[in-house]
Amino acid sequence: MTHFYEPAAGHGLAHDPFKAIVAPRPIGWISTISAAGVVNLAPYSFFNAFSSRPPIIGFSSEKLGDSLANVRETGEFVFNLVSEALAEAMNATSASVGPEVDEFELAGIAKAPSRMVAPPRVAASPASLECRVLQVIALTDLDGASAGSHLVLGQVVGVHIDPAYIVEGRFDTAAARPLARCGYLADYAVVRELTKIRRPA
Repeated sequence: MTHFYEPAAGHGLAHDPFKAIVAPRPIGWISTISAAGVVNLAPYSFFNAFSSRPPIIGFSSEKLGDSLANVRETGEFVFNLVSEALAEAMNATSASVGPEVDEFELAGIAKAPSRMVAPPRVAASPASLECRVLQVIALTDLDGASAGSHLVLGQVVGVHIDPAYIVEGRFDTAAARPLARCGYLADYAVVRELTKIRRPA
């Protein structure tokens, strides 16, 4: 028999299993810039791709933070892939600091210029996606009450790939060693190898 619970009534476990079940999740390391020119860099564990034609990605913010404020002001952001080597730097940018703080400088991360949008990208990231905002959606529950979260959807307008990770015309995901969130407070996974499963004809 499974352990069943209704989220509204509580899970009955020592820790909420939701994020551990929906895992691993790519980390949306999002760089933005305010209308005043202050740069922000923050990681989001609610992140993914939602369309390939056109390419659309999105991240969800559970608080009214700087990233959300910046994308509302400027309509632009950049996703930076977090490799295993960038784990500590990414973690440093999750610190709660004021909107005047540049997390690139806080974490000692080198910036690289973007080509299609204003926010800079993480120079050491294996790949970065420049995006323009399509929608900012205030999430609600079944009763229409605010969930306190906002989903930001953006269309990719520019792609940067470190040539070291292009092998025979393909992006080598395993070589890039992307970091992913796996649920509880400090749980992460690293993609080091891939398994091929062919679709039925």
